[in-house]
Amino acid sequence: MTIDSLASLLKTPIFHIQDKAISAGDLLIIPCLLFVGYLSLRTIVKLLTNRMTRQKVAPDLIHLVTRITYVLGILVMGITTLDLINVPITAFAFLSGAVAIGVGFGAQNIINNFISGWILMWERPIKIGDFLEVDNVKGNVEAINTRSTRIRRTDGVHLLIPNSKLLENTVVNWTLIDNKTRTSISIGVAYRSPCRKVAQLIEQAVKEQTSVLTTPAPTVIFNDFGDNALAFIVYFWMDANMEGQLRQVSSEIRFRIDELFAEQNIVIAFPQRDIHIDGELTLNRKKSIDNHVI
Repeated sequence: MTIDSLASLLKTPIFHIQDKAISAGDLLIIPCLLFVGYLSLRTIVKLLTNRMTRQKVAPDLIHLVTRITYVLGILVMGITTLDLINVPITAFAFLSGAVAIGVGFGAQNIINNFISGWILMWERPIKIGDFLEVDNVKGNVEAINTRSTRIRRTDGVHLLIPNSKLLENTVVNWTLIDNKTRTSISIGVAYRSPCRKVAQLIEQAVKEQTSVLTTPAPTVIFNDFGDNALAFIVYFWMDANMEGQLRQVSSEIRFRIDELFAEQNIVIAFPQRDIHIDGELTLNRKKSIDNHVI
């Protein structure tokens, strides 16, 4: 086959779009253009991501810029490809309208989650790295995708939550503004313990932890005269982005409280009951002798 015959074959019309003939050459050049455009787009996105990472830009902002770049790049690739083969965009107006109607009826949930994902990335009520509580499930946000958000639970299990659910339901974001989180520890000591001294020791144990914030300062409250103990509660703030850090520091504080109480002979209370018997107590004694009861 000569070059002329090959060129003639590539120019052979296969079908028409609005009186515009689409040849075999056009069909061959389209995937090549799309492939080159996709490689160029990936390179641009990679360069942008590396530059923003070096500048310590927030991960959720990097994610948003990446998604917008991909969308704009795909649109530019599509328009450029159609322009190179001289196909007007208006040729797909009717087709796109029909597809939009069909998608609107058959994929409402998908569209809802898709739009919700862009709202989450644009308004940023939830960011990558945030610690969330959704339906009594707690975990860190790892990725906000087009349809769902990936959350890693405190036990390491990954959850995929539809984006629309995060917008339509109540979500507790522990780190929306900052990582400051308040927690508390309850302690009960035996009656007749020196209450002022107990409060001082509890405050000392909390302040010794370097991860506990000094502002706001820890607060020790004599909470109640309980059934079995004098009840104290200490409130303190931490800079933590996950529940595990709170538990670890709370554990260290309890260890330290136990040590300080032991040094001062302060007893941590335990459940106990005093039984009072009113009236006369009569004891009937039975003795077995030779199989006879006396």
